Amino acid sequence: MFLVNLFLLVLRALIVAVNTKADAPPPPEPEPIEIIKLPLPPVASAIEGPCTPEVDPLRTGCILQHGGLVQGGSFLPDGNHVIARVNYTGAVAAPDPASIYTGDQIILIKADGTSFSSGSPFKCITCGVPEGNAQGRAEALDYPQAFRGGRRILAGTNIIDCGEFDLTSDECGPESTFIHPIRWNTAVDGSGEGGSIRELRLHPDNLYLGFNSFAYAAGKLNQYAYTSRLTFNPAPTTGSPMVPRYDLTNVNVLFNENTTQPPLVVDGNQIRVNNEAITVGEFRGFSGSGREATYIGYPRESSNIDVFAIDLTDGTIRRLTSHPEYCDPVDISADDEWIAIMDTRGSGRQMFMAGMRNIPPITDIITTTAASSTRNNGRRRFFQPYLLDRYGDRGDYYGQQVNAAGDGSPGSINDPNWNGMADPRFSLDTTRLVYWQALVVPPACGGVNPLPCPNSTEPGGRTERIMVADFTSRQPVPISTVEPLSDTIPWAAPYEPGYAPSRTLFVPGGVYTLYGAVNGSAQVTIVENGDGTAIETVHVAYDSFSDDGPTFLDGTENATVRNPTVTLNMVDWYSDLVQSGQTSATKRTSPDGFHLSIDVNLNEFNANGTLSTTVNGTLYTQPANGT
Repeated sequence: MFLVNLFLLVLRALIVAVNTKADAPPPPEPEPIEIIKLPLPPVASAIEGPCTPEVDPLRTGCILQHGGLVQGGSFLPDGNHVIARVNYTGAVAAPDPASIYTGDQIILIKADGTSFSSGSPFKCITCGVPEGNAQGRAEALDYPQAFRGGRRILAGTNIIDCGEFDLTSDECGPESTFIHPIRWNTAVDGSGEGGSIRELRLHPDNLYLGFNSFAYAAGKLNQYAYTSRLTFNPAPTTGSPMVPRYDLTNVNVLFNENTTQPPLVVDGNQIRVNNEAITVGEFRGFSGSGREATYIGYPRESSNIDVFAIDLTDGTIRRLTSHPEYCDPVDISADDEWIAIMDTRGSGRQMFMAGMRNIPPITDIITTTAASSTRNNGRRRFFQPYLLDRYGDRGDYYGQQVNAAGDGSPGSINDPNWNGMADPRFSLDTTRLVYWQALVVPPACGGVNPLPCPNSTEPGGRTERIMVADFTSRQPVPISTVEPLSDTIPWAAPYEPGYAPSRTLFVPGGVYTLYGAVNGSAQVTIVENGDGTAIETVHVAYDSFSDDGPTFLDGTENATVRNPTVTLNMVDWYSDLVQSGQTSATKRTSPDGFHLSIDVNLNEFNANGTLSTTVNGTLYTQPANGT
């Protein structure tokens, strides 16, 4: 009987291994990459008048030293211009022509070493646009992205349109530029300002876009993702603003409560992990062909926050990243062959809670929000840019760090105090990648923080910069026609004004058994809150549990989460896990537990007690409070 059981165990392990390999080819060899830094407007103070000809001889504006570059954007279709959002300051008074360079604006930056007709490598697109050309515009201009025609830009919930003129041309000036707001109707009668939307991304057909919207249920913050058609409405009759605008029509919720099984499925007294569940937590964009949407979804492994791609026709899901560190900024090249990400891999930031692999995502039904929130220290990110092939992480392949070739010195391309921000963007021909970085500044350094604040080596002491990676061995990829997205996504739910999606992550209180795919089991105890509207506590006890075959998990883990506000997570965590077999690892809290308080809007780490993970002799510990 022992030999039979051993044979079955080995057979199941082989089946899991074969299925895990899928059809992915061997990883690519690292390729040569050259990094250049793009110019930015000169730095000035915020007092009116200092952006003088001595500071700004080309009279194209000055920006703040800190916060002057608000966000880097995409390339224009030619790959020689980059969009950026900047904060101008110190403009001279009107009627001086340079008085228009003030406040939050969208600019173009030459990325090929040339200049515009003004002699400057910058051109402001939104500066000086008459009020009549920007009726109802939204203030925010985040995540600027170019339409493929080279004449329009999506920025925040606005579309900037230069009509018949290319954005780079002299004819595209303030008088010929229009800024139209985007509106999502959520009222049955069409009234009001419409729904609040965030993180907009253009579909490559330029006819549709995707977005996210927050929702609140049972005292918790939720988020749902949507796709929609952009429909220009020159004369709206309902809703506000009552100005020419883009309405979002044919809206789909990327979730369907009637067809989608949850990530944890209960069957009697058994529970299982459903890796095919469609759990689009935060929409992050589209693939280059537009056939897939990328998103942050329910974890495949406990505390491991990854990026997934889902086919917009048949709902097939691909896990693009699997490294224990955190990822969310992502872009897929126009030919779908390459993936660019910003990831904390290499920093060790998340390893204290995610370093042990192959833990089923059971406690994650209540801890995912808190786990993802530890990735930052306030405004400081720990991201660096990585390049993956289309198949993503697999085996020992975790991509190529784009800026690895630096010497790590202050101001170098891989200076660890310069952190990547969202989003990296490929050029349409796939030969270039643009990304932007921010230098760590107080309170994430200095004062009570043990990290000394570095001095900026950028001109004027600027604390943001835009970088372009050139893939020097590549040939330009021809730009192909994109098939338009369908108004109907078979696995999604058509949105009707007034519709509110139901909660997706809920398991009734009780005691369940989770069986390993290869060996062993776990007893799962779910405890609801007092009114039965949410899960409060999850306890898991593992007994020789194995989903992969080579590793076995024993021990217990217990998590309780309370939400004093919809954004504040207070977690009481107790862990005593031991992994044996191919990997020797432990995940343990101090005897009094690990007690984390973290707000999803602030991302400031504050904990009592400890949580640490040891993998094959390497110890990973949590960040110090405030770091």
